[in-house]
Amino acid sequence: MRVLDTVTQQEFRLYQQRAVITAENTLSIAGSRIARAVGCCLVAGMLVLGVAGCHKAPPPAPAPQAMPVAVMPIALSSVPQSDSYVATIKSRRTTTVQPQVDGRITRILVHSGQSVAAGQLLLQIDPLKQQATVQQGVATELQQKAQFQYNQADLQRQRQLYEAGVISKQAYELSTQSFGTNQGAYNAAQAATRTQREELAYYQIRAPFAGIVGDVPVHQGDYVSPTTVLTTVDEDRDLEAYIYLPTERTSQVHLNLPVELSDNTGHSLAKSAIYFVSPQVDNGTQSILAKAPIAPSSGIRNLQIVNARVTWDTKQTATVPVLAVTKIGGASFVYVAQPRGPGFAAHLVNVTLGDPVGNNYPVLSGLKPGDRVILSGLQFLQEGAPVKPLQGPPSQQGRA
Repeated sequence: MRVLDTVTQQEFRLYQQRAVITAENTLSIAGSRIARAVGCCLVAGMLVLGVAGCHKAPPPAPAPQAMPVAVMPIALSSVPQSDSYVATIKSRRTTTVQPQVDGRITRILVHSGQSVAAGQLLLQIDPLKQQATVQQGVATELQQKAQFQYNQADLQRQRQLYEAGVISKQAYELSTQSFGTNQGAYNAAQAATRTQREELAYYQIRAPFAGIVGDVPVHQGDYVSPTTVLTTVDEDRDLEAYIYLPTERTSQVHLNLPVELSDNTGHSLAKSAIYFVSPQVDNGTQSILAKAPIAPSSGIRNLQIVNARVTWDTKQTATVPVLAVTKIGGASFVYVAQPRGPGFAAHLVNVTLGDPVGNNYPVLSGLKPGDRVILSGLQFLQEGAPVKPLQGPPSQQGRA
């Protein structure tokens, strides 16, 4: 047993020695590999630094070139101070045509929009009943005329007999009375006939004056009365613009104020001036009625609704050309050339503008006289972009 224990202990010591030698060899191999890896990294780093040292740094980017733009300095100019109101066009000679008699329409001789002369026949109402009345009146007149002529001759004979003393004065006076009665009856018959003839003319509806026929709502065969509207006739020469001004403008309203009429698109229709101002204020609308005459050749019709721009005064105000304005989100902006260093740069300015006057906008706020507004190349500009101002509008620059 002892011999076996001794052999076992020797083998165990040999095994330990072999394990130590193996571990030392393994550590030696790993250390050499790590050293080689570190050396390779150092060499690669030196190569990178060497290559980097051989190349120069890139030059800085050149400054952007200034874009030539046309500019115009802001200056004061006379701008009319005006307000727009809704106006109604009315003719001084317009009429609603209604019959003066009852009857059935037999003919309609005009159509809506037709130009007619004064006295021109428009419609015909059945006159047969009235014609019969006129004929009856004529017959009565002839009867009274015959009686009158007989009494006239009889009176002449009675006068001769009375002067000869054949008849009494009373008989002569009775003959004179009978003649007077017949004469009155004859005159009444004549007047009645004239009246019936004049009433017969009412069955012909004629234009009271030259003008344009309006709507004709009736038809042939309709029965009409004096309350029936047959049509209208408007004269397109004597037109007036009815403008209702607010009472706040009472102190400024006076004769000869300039008025410009335009349609809903802003197209100018006519220019005029106030020639009537009502001395009273309308109780319902609390406004003042003003009238302005309209030239016949303006193309405006009766009862047309237009815009009336009343100019109260003129004022020195800064203006900016329409082509210099940029709309962004419903707001108005302009580019201004501002000094920056040795040159100029574009600066976007928010402005408040009034209603356009010709090709310019009045500037209410945002600019001041002397500011140089950029007129060209707006689509290429942005805030701070360098620009080279060229004095004058783009058209002049193109000719230059």
